[in-house]
This record gives sequence, structure tokens and C-alpha cells, in this order.
Amino acid sequence: MQPVYLDHQATTPLDERVRDAMRSAGFGNPHSSEHIVGWEAAKKIEKAREQVAALIGADADEVFFTSGATEANNLAILGVRKFMRVSKDRILRTPIEHKSVLAACRALSEEFGFEVSDLPVDRDGRVVLEAINRVVDPRTALISAGLVNSEIGVIQDIAAINSLKGDALFHCDAAQGPAGVNIANLAAHCDMMALSAHKMRGPMGIGALYIARDSQPQIAPILFGGEQQSGMRPGTLPLELCVGMGAACELAASNDAELQRIASVKDAFQKALRNNGVEFNLNGVKDLHLRHPGNFNISIKGTDAKQLLQLLQPKVAASTGSACASGFQEPSYVLMAIGLTEEEASSSIRFSIGATTTKEDAIYAAVEIANALSRLV
Repeated sequence: MQPVYLDHQATTPLDERVRDAMRSAGFGNPHSSEHIVGWEAAKKIEKAREQVAALIGADADEVFFTSGATEANNLAILGVRKFMRVSKDRILRTPIEHKSVLAACRALSEEFGFEVSDLPVDRDGRVVLEAINRVVDPRTALISAGLVNSEIGVIQDIAAINSLKGDALFHCDAAQGPAGVNIANLAAHCDMMALSAHKMRGPMGIGALYIARDSQPQIAPILFGGEQQSGMRPGTLPLELCVGMGAACELAASNDAELQRIASVKDAFQKALRNNGVEFNLNGVKDLHLRHPGNFNISIKGTDAKQLLQLLQPKVAASTGSACASGFQEPSYVLMAIGLTEEEASSSIRFSIGATTTKEDAIYAAVEIANALSRLV
């Protein structure tokens, strides 16, 4: 029997429709401008760019393909380094951002002299909107806040944050967004936005950065080479991966019914855990309208989460947090930032339900979790 996969916020299985699109992508260098093979490849790249743009309510010339959301976040954040020349040398980001955002901000500080400050969040993980006016000043070059947190699933009010940014640019890591919320008009509420194909049933190794047309002159590239993608992100684009991301975005643009189904599976999972005697506390926001429908991050008092996950192998796949933090032995920095103790954070597991999870899977997993907990006592 295949393991029940409850780690969809780490990566999602490749959808067969996406796989078929990639298989039919054909061959060619989209930058070979002197023959039909290159022209046909370029057409397919542009179609994929349009599909990405349609997902977020942008124009195709505002979408730049990258190797993934990590690169997209780095380009957005390190790309503002020119602001130092005009005495805008402050960066604001929440303490619960993805590692790629935190690390890029740290690089701006250490290598270019920017001051990096926290955008405060409450115990639910939501940005404290009232605090934004207090921390934004004329020196602020960039504000960064993720749409959906990869560990606790909290959904930020991106429109409200954007309305309070002043003259700063606003960057949103939306990698977790397409599989959790409708993002049809998100481009209207940020200057830059990172996306990742493999978080929405697409292939690994491809992502995109949306940069609003008016903001593009202010962003400096971090890679140098040819003039592909207007020089913003040079390098030969991988035809099959771009086509795959375009197909995944088209699926994500019409997944409202799927999100409701995922929420119902999560509800069945929660009830099955209770029915099997598992006592837990939900970490993060309790209002389900403000949370990724498939995210279920819980703490089980007195339990070593890593040991429990090992006991669940090979039957149930879940994680203690974001895959970007794998290899770190410390408790989740996200959970600590929203006020959990080290003991509570160390007893926490993130279960993330997705498009391929059935109610039968959820109930089976709950039984296996209860059985594993009985062996830990």
C-alpha cells in the first residue's frame, strides 16, 4: 500500500494533465529567433507566461520565469539594492517568512548595509496592521509578507498591507497561495509576487516572479548573461517546465470546488483524530476562513513530534514544518514567533491535505497516528 501523503505544502504530486502538457511541449530553444523550431518553442513559452499571468490578474510582460520560488524571492529582495543610492535602506518582513525571504533579507543587511526589521505578527500569525504605520518610514525600500504561511497556513490580508506601505515596494511570497486560496486579483495588491509550480501540482524546478510594470526599472537582476526575459532573469528557459507551470496555473485558476473538498477532508481528519482519542491543540489561527483549507498544524502535548513521524513510516507522510528547514534540529522558528514554547513547538506536526487526499486516506491516517501514539506511551 502506498503511504498516505499528508505533506502537500512541501510539494504536490504532478497532475496527469500537467504531465500530458509537458510531454506534448516538443523541443526547441525558445531564444533561437532565426528558425521555426525556435519560433514554435517561443510561442509555447509565451502561452505559459500568459497562463501564469491569468492566474494572478497580471499581464504576460510582468511575469519572469525562475528556477522556483526561492530564486524569485531572492530576485525580488536582492533586486532592491539600488535603493541604497537614494537613502532608502530599510527592509520590513515578518518573522514567519520562508527561509529564502529571511536569508535574502539577511544578505541585504550583511552585504549591502540595509537595516532589516520585523513586521510584527500576533499569536495567530497575522500581521498586526495597526503596527505598520509605526514601522514604515521614508527610508523603507521594501515590505515582504507571504500570502499563506507554509507551516501554520495563516492567510494574510495582502490588500490591507499593501494599502499601508507608503512609498515602499511590497513583495508577496505567494508560493503556497494557489493551492489554498483564490488569487485571481492578487497582482493588484503587490508590486512583486513569487510563485512555485510544484506547490500547485506542477513540476519541480520552475517558478515565476511577477513584477509590476511600473516597478521593473527599480529592480536590479541577480543573474547576468544574455538578454532573455529583458535581462531581468537571463538564461535559456526550459520549455517543458515552463509549459508545465502554465498548465498547473490554468488548473489552479479554477479550483474553488477543489478547495472546498479539501476543507471537508481536513474536517474528517480532525474528527477521526478526536474519535480515536488523540488530544491536540491547533497551532495558529482558529478562524478557518483565514487559514489554508488543507493546513492542519497541531501540537500533541508530551509527544516528540520527530519520533512520532518516524513511527508512522512507511504508512503516513507528514512533517514537523517547512521542508526548507529540514536538517535543523531546533523547534520551528515560525511556531516560536507566534508564542509557542519550545516544548509545544517540539511536539507539533504539520499535516497538509491536498488534491489527491481522500476522506478514506484521512481516516486511515488518524487511526495510524493513534496507534503510533499508543506505542510512544
